[in-house]
Amino acid sequence: MYVVSVEFVVDGDRLDAFRQAVLKQARNSLELESDCHTFHVCEAVDGQEENRFFLYEEYTDRSAFDAHLASGHFRDFIALVDPWLVSKNIDTWTRL
Repeated sequence: MYVVSVEFVVDGDRLDAFRQAVLKQARNSLELESDCHTFHVCEAVDGQEENRFFLYEEYTDRSAFDAHLASGHFRDFIALVDPWLVSKNIDTWTRL
């Protein structure tokens, strides 16, 4: 499996809108992409930065992730949320 982790720090005024958008993105990815197997959305708790989110995604392989990046729903998501982001960090992994 090709694993992608993403950490977003979101402008505090946009937290509710970001939550809605990222959860919709997760649903779209799982429903529209047969090679997207896992898409977890997590939010920081317990005294951590309240505006920090973590995504854990699993794809069949790198080409499946590339197809995800090219999808209309992903492009729409990024166009919507990009102005709300303080930072974004993406890492890729291979699940053993």
